[in-house]
Amino acid sequence: MGQERKKGIRARIVVVEVFFFLVILLLGAKAVEIQILESSVLSKKATDEYTGTVRIQGKRGEILDRNMNRLATTIDALSVAASARKIENPAADARAIARVLKVDRVKLRKKLSTNRSFVPIKRKISPAEVRELKALNIKGLIFQNDVIRFYPNRGLAGQVIGFTGSDAKGLEGLEFGYDSVLQGEQTRLKVTRDATGRQLDPEKYLKERFSGGSLVLTIDRTIQYISECALKDAVTSFRGKSGMAVVMRPRTGEVLAMALYPEFNPNAFSASTRERWRNRVVTDPFEPGSVMKVFVAASAMDKGYCTPKSIFFCENGAYKVGSKVIHDTHDSGWLTLGQILKYSSNIGMVKITETTGKKALYDALTGFGFGTRTGLGCPGESPGTLTAPARWSAIDASAITFGQGMSVTALQLASGFSAIANDGVLMRPLLVKKTLLNSGETDRVFEPQVQQRVISKHSARAVRKMMRAVVSEGGTGASAALEGYSVCGKTGTAQKVAKNGRGYSRNLYTAAFAGFAPEVNPELAIVVVVDEPRKSHYGSKVAAPAFKSILAKSFHYLNIPPDLEREQIVAGISDGAKS
Repeated sequence: MGQERKKGIRARIVVVEVFFFLVILLLGAKAVEIQILESSVLSKKATDEYTGTVRIQGKRGEILDRNMNRLATTIDALSVAASARKIENPAADARAIARVLKVDRVKLRKKLSTNRSFVPIKRKISPAEVRELKALNIKGLIFQNDVIRFYPNRGLAGQVIGFTGSDAKGLEGLEFGYDSVLQGEQTRLKVTRDATGRQLDPEKYLKERFSGGSLVLTIDRTIQYISECALKDAVTSFRGKSGMAVVMRPRTGEVLAMALYPEFNPNAFSASTRERWRNRVVTDPFEPGSVMKVFVAASAMDKGYCTPKSIFFCENGAYKVGSKVIHDTHDSGWLTLGQILKYSSNIGMVKITETTGKKALYDALTGFGFGTRTGLGCPGESPGTLTAPARWSAIDASAITFGQGMSVTALQLASGFSAIANDGVLMRPLLVKKTLLNSGETDRVFEPQVQQRVISKHSARAVRKMMRAVVSEGGTGASAALEGYSVCGKTGTAQKVAKNGRGYSRNLYTAAFAGFAPEVNPELAIVVVVDEPRKSHYGSKVAAPAFKSILAKSFHYLNIPPDLEREQIVAGISDGAKS
């Protein structure tokens, strides 16, 4: 009995041993299958599960003013995606998510109904949207770091800077013109994700590693703000359609401000019309009016046709040229060249051109850069219009002397007046000072560049003296006079072409003022243009006070001391003259 029991126990032990042997054998076989026979297949499956290839778009470079203040930058944001296989109720969850994010519910449901581990839903969501999504407690949502283009000064220099689209590519302004510099490098890299689909690799570091370069502009943020405020006041006070202002450093051609009104906020560019996006300072030419008389007088003197004291008979306010009659706002007899500028006599200018001839007038204007692009580097720059003298009739030549029958950009005007302020040397306008690598090191520097000498130093200084008289008592630009400073300037009032294109309108004008200060070694050249002012249309009334405001506040900001003694300042300045 005892012997049989021992045999039974032994048999059971053998059975157990055989069972465990078979189990171990099976496990070993499975291990061989997994680790050797199917290792490549399973390895690939694991890799597909936890790694993937993503497109890395390097961070876009910054746009900075001359003092390294940010005008455009890239800031962190969030994007939302989902691990579709973890979504428990695709229909209900898609409906809830679509309601928060304002996306297509049907398309989202299809995405969430797949077995994919990572499904993008929406990029660059707001903090409020993040809070609402998290409050839904939907299992499988993934929040990832993203970036968004941001303009910290809102509408300041908006048309100059431009903006980018959702793909971080420049669409307008410098963002478009220098997109190849600012745009970060695009590449594809392998990344690792955890079980929830979150990326483990330092994507932010990778984006910075492949980031684009930056632009340092000649724009001064403070002078830009001063100019925009003065321009807005001028346009709104006189119920104008729009306005432009340019501030330039004559010796270097650097643009310190380029203001437009109405402005727009590039952070919300879609809320504005395309009309507001355009940098009209460089893209929209206009007939400038009497500001052109400065260039005609300067060239006539430089070529030896006359001197500041040469006299011309101004026909007592009416002069017939061909079948047309040219009028002055004041009936004048004999006037010197200096007086013709001071009182802005159209007839006097026509008499000067009759002396010099058409070709000399054309050469003078093209020499100052009119009729050609300045090469500033802004997209869509216009050359203006200046036809060849062979196509001019007698009245065409006469009209051009006082800024009708041709067109210029505000930038060309600022450049031309800067040449007179710079002793007759025309500089290439400069808007981008340098570009930077993503490391912050300087990549390329844009130095001031001389284009050509337009008139002699002697002629330039003689013209400046006459322009100063324009801003003195009795001159058309007296309202631009600034106490303590010798201001040189010229008014301009031009009739606009009628809406139907037939002749000139009787009630639509462009009011302008252009000038610089001080007379000796001018620091700033400024142009102000107001389109279609209603309450008054004279440059002396509309644009000259805005010029004065920009000049005064900019000089204060730059700590430029007065150049006149108090007893030299002309008292009782009157702005009664019109032009």
